[in-house]
Amino acid sequence: MDTSRDERSLGQLFGELSRQTGELVRHEVALARTELGQKASEVGKDVGFLAIGGAVAYAGLLAIIAAVIVLLANVVPWWLSALIVGVVVAGIGYVLVQKGLSALKKQNMAPKQTLDTLKEDAEWAKQQVR
Repeated sequence: MDTSRDERSLGQLFGELSRQTGELVRHEVALARTELGQKASEVGKDVGFLAIGGAVAYAGLLAIIAAVIVLLANVVPWWLSALIVGVVVAGIGYVLVQKGLSALKKQNMAPKQTLDTLKEDAEWAKQQVR
């Protein structure tokens, strides 16, 4: 292509714009994949720690619950002791689950960088058409 930028035909300009737009879209898709992959990896790691920590804490909690039931059974009947402890533990569990769900909901999974560059790309495309 020895023709200067000013000598290209309208068809050539649209062809170049089409090629550049296709390349831009491919780059944006690759960026979105990378960004979403990183976010998914972070959330997956956090959920893994949550699950492992929960399992270990659960084992310790069962031992503590058994001890509290035995101690409380010296004052009230066994069935009432188990019921009281069970209700208290279930209430604590509910609060913890709600806290975990709230923290996960705060995670912004939108590919912010990709959305920002898409806005820039739209502005660039408008300028190219002018």
